[in-house]
Amino acid sequence: MSAEILKRIESKKNKLLALRPLPQAALKRLKSELSIEWTYNSNAIEGNTLTLQETKMVLEQGITIKGKNLREHFEAKNHEQAIYFVETLAKPKYSLKEKDVFNIHSLVLQNIESEFAGRYRNGQVRILGANFVPPNYLKVSGLMTELIDFVNGNRDKLNIVELIAKFHHKFVWIHPFFDGNGRTARLLMNLLFMKYGYPPAIILKNNRKQYYRSLNLANNGSFDPFILLVAQALERTLDLYLESCGALGHDEYVLLSTLAKKFPYSQEYLSLLARQGKIDAHKKARNWLATEKSVKEYLKKLER
Repeated sequence: MSAEILKRIESKKNKLLALRPLPQAALKRLKSELSIEWTYNSNAIEGNTLTLQETKMVLEQGITIKGKNLREHFEAKNHEQAIYFVETLAKPKYSLKEKDVFNIHSLVLQNIESEFAGRYRNGQVRILGANFVPPNYLKVSGLMTELIDFVNGNRDKLNIVELIAKFHHKFVWIHPFFDGNGRTARLLMNLLFMKYGYPPAIILKNNRKQYYRSLNLANNGSFDPFILLVAQALERTLDLYLESCGALGHDEYVLLSTLAKKFPYSQEYLSLLARQGKIDAHKKARNWLATEKSVKEYLKKLER
């Protein structure tokens, strides 16, 4: 995986830390928007059909959306409550605990499958479209203990993004619950990021295929694509925080089609560099935006 994106993430995190205390009004608004976006995307990845606007209406106004089933409404409210719980835990001295995994999962499945909420599965499962079979249910408790020890004990041995991405992958591979594993994995991933002073990394619904494909690659030992996906999601949120503080220099970010007119690269090649994390870029809707400075730095690196 490109080391450039990891360097940029650390630089942007340090820039954000230097701005603290952040403007409270802007911070409150952004946290609210991200909570809705995180809930919408995480649920949509799992098949929830509420739109972003409908999710916002359910969470902010308590409106029941016509044509949507009750489970989809509970999934939105449950996820919002799980985020609130995660935020209470996310302190610098926090260490992940099994009871918190159970509590988060309980919130995800409350009023939906209460008999399975906060309890490891007691039977075998298969995952449609996956290239592996989850381990026997008798091994789940031991594997989860090993995983929690791994993420708590390797802070100084792995880059934070790599550590948390590998935790996420292994959690999904263990598949400790009958249902709600993906949502719980993404909540736990962001609990860990926030513990270390990062904002949440939101995997977008538009990246659903890439998300599952990179998880399957990780099952075969190729972790870089999944780590990159998580890193890009994290950098995007960092950019949103910096932009809300007026510290991103957002006017420097332009469409790749604009940059292609200034450099000897096509828009398609610049898009490849963005997807690989080799230039400073982030997505808005379905469009990549990047900076002229980052493309110049990439050219200089090639010359060296």
